[in-house]
Amino acid sequence: MSTALLTDRYELTMIDAALRDGTAGRPCVFELFARRLPGGRRFGVVAGTGRLLQELRDFRFGDDELRYLRDHAVVSPETVAYLENYSFTGSIRGYREGELYFPGSPILTIEGTFAEAVVLETLALSILNHDSAVATAAARMSIAAGDRPLAEMGSRRAGERSAVAAARAAYIAGFGATSNLEAGRTWGIPTMGTAAHSFTLLHDTEELAFRSQIDALGVETTLLIDTYDIREGVATAIRVAGTGLGGVRIDSGDLPTVAAAVRTQLDELGATGTKITVTSDLDEFAIAALAASPVDSYGVGTSVVTGSGSPTASMVYKLVARQDAAGGWVAVAKASADKGSKGGRKAAFRTLSRGTATSELIAVSDGFEQVETAADHPDARPLQVTFVDEGETDASFEGPGGVALARAHHAVVREELPITGLALSRSDPALPTVYEEA
Repeated sequence: MSTALLTDRYELTMIDAALRDGTAGRPCVFELFARRLPGGRRFGVVAGTGRLLQELRDFRFGDDELRYLRDHAVVSPETVAYLENYSFTGSIRGYREGELYFPGSPILTIEGTFAEAVVLETLALSILNHDSAVATAAARMSIAAGDRPLAEMGSRRAGERSAVAAARAAYIAGFGATSNLEAGRTWGIPTMGTAAHSFTLLHDTEELAFRSQIDALGVETTLLIDTYDIREGVATAIRVAGTGLGGVRIDSGDLPTVAAAVRTQLDELGATGTKITVTSDLDEFAIAALAASPVDSYGVGTSVVTGSGSPTASMVYKLVARQDAAGGWVAVAKASADKGSKGGRKAAFRTLSRGTATSELIAVSDGFEQVETAADHPDARPLQVTFVDEGETDASFEGPGGVALARAHHAVVREELPITGLALSRSDPALPTVYEEA
């Protein structure tokens, strides 16, 4: 299925005008970055790159797409003819999925002709803005949860395709499982789930519902104990399953108080190994508030799939360098108040001191060639890798394998943050962004 019309009209009308005036073929460098971190957060997490690479493979204008453009007179017949043969032949470099980013980080650098690069703006932004917002929220929740497992269960609070993408982003940033089966099938994420309140309400008694679930799923299952009275639910669960019951789930009430009471009751009944899972509109702050409570795992829905108050990462896609009419390279930048950008091709590094990150170092070049390399910064970690080289995509960043790599990478780089970067309160970014003119 073509992804070519997952774009805004003005991208095609710009191509139309550029083809007419002869600038469509000018080599250009575009950059995807965030001017600031939403919500006063201390870091962001890159997510969505692997999805973008897969969507890029299908970014072709087929008969149906071309017919729509002709029938609605979106662009001229000459531009329709150009788009008929469109394929991205340029290069894309950027931060690996799971990497942390800060204001000004060159998350993606897209190089190609103006026409072939500008048309990717909306696709790239729609994917990375959504997925990075979810991943950043998920990372904060993972930090708050510590060693306790997190499960994503927010599909019903998002669009059906966004739900799959959100499960992927949350897994990259530290969640251990999802309730979404399509996310499990497509991205190789572990899935989980047992029963909802409707299953208990279906049966004549809570005991009959528990017996049915245990008969189907085994004694290691998790029983939902708050459909009626929680204390009676715990007693019924252990009476039916015995002290070897795998777990109980609490989805309502004052969670710290209820969790403590349930733990005491389970222990008194001899079910000392039965674990407690809590759900009920959790976010990173609610999870942090449960740190001292006898909770074994968390299930998070609405908050994680909506970015926990910041549903977009506020990334932008800007032209930062181009060739002029004489073939020389010039840096270009938008100068609008509060919306300015920094021109030039960039190389990014994370400076480290004894394994702890100290800054986001960005070397800026007016020319086309990247002059700064890892050898120029022996005390820093280079942040950019090549995703697409002259139209050829590195498949290792795609599919379930790419997700696994991103998850592992995130776990490593998060350990580089200074301790202040782990706080949940609003503040300045954990690392300063330092520009170095090459």
